[in-house]
Amino acid sequence: MKLSRRGALKRLLAGSAAVFLVPVSALAKWAEKAFNATKLDEAIKLLWPNAKLEKSDKVRLKAPEIAENGAVVPVTIGSDLPNVKSMAIFVEKNPSPLTSKFDLFKDAKPEFSLRIRMGETSKVIAAVETTDGKVYFTEKEVKVTIGGCGG
Repeated sequence: MKLSRRGALKRLLAGSAAVFLVPVSALAKWAEKAFNATKLDEAIKLLWPNAKLEKSDKVRLKAPEIAENGAVVPVTIGSDLPNVKSMAIFVEKNPSPLTSKFDLFKDAKPEFSLRIRMGETSKVIAAVETTDGKVYFTEKEVKVTIGGCGG
């Protein structure tokens, strides 16, 4: 089937219109207060108020030892834990330590690769919440030569 420019444009506009028909209540909840927190402990407490973090070798974090440009630091997080509910990445010394949070569907593969911003050399922390309410983490120190959070 050959798609003309006009047909492609019609499909694009129809898809864009469909987005506006989704009620706001159906969109994912956003952890606004946690993302706006300025301290690591505060951000963690706002995401998981009753959880104690436990270090685990079943949480994987891949990040460079040295990031030449803090504006684009490649990070991969994953987990071998069963029943993962959500995952988050924190950068301890960033102005806003919570960089990203992912809520997973049942049976989704708990692995994400992304690029984060880092203002300076800091610990990067990957945290994983399971359906039983426990939160596990691992961390790695990343040295930044040029900061990426403005300034």
